Amino acid sequence: MRRVTLVTAVAFGVFLFLGISFLLARALTGAGAERSRVLDVVRAEARGDAEEVLERLPACAREPACARVTRDRVAALKRPGQVEILTYRPSIRVTMTRRSGTGRVAWRAGGSRPVVQCVKAKREGPLTGGGVELLAISKPIGLEAPCE
Repeated sequence: MRRVTLVTAVAFGVFLFLGISFLLARALTGAGAERSRVLDVVRAEARGDAEEVLERLPACAREPACARVTRDRVAALKRPGQVEILTYRPSIRVTMTRRSGTGRVAWRAGGSRPVVQCVKAKREGPLTGGGVELLAISKPIGLEAPCE
């Protein structure tokens, strides 16, 4: 009887450890997924492809004023060369549930001057699905300016 109790306790402990590890791993990869989506948006901006930017920002695309401003902004941000992210601060570092926040990206294309923008994002934690949705991207801000 004592051996069965010990095996059950160990099995439960291993199950609990693996479950928590899985949830934590999913929570920690959310920032990487967000960064990847932001990179796709800034690449589209650098190409001058406003329709792709709006496709990747569906909440903005549904609002006529946001879509119009985004089209104008993308036209002004068109730059030649390969896009690279210089720095990225995610909207939320780690979340276990649904949360929204504002991230900050600094990028450049080719040899152009850096562009800094704020990105509003909604993140799902592992307890609520684990997805990332970009909501909007700001006009360029100063190199040291904070996102508000």
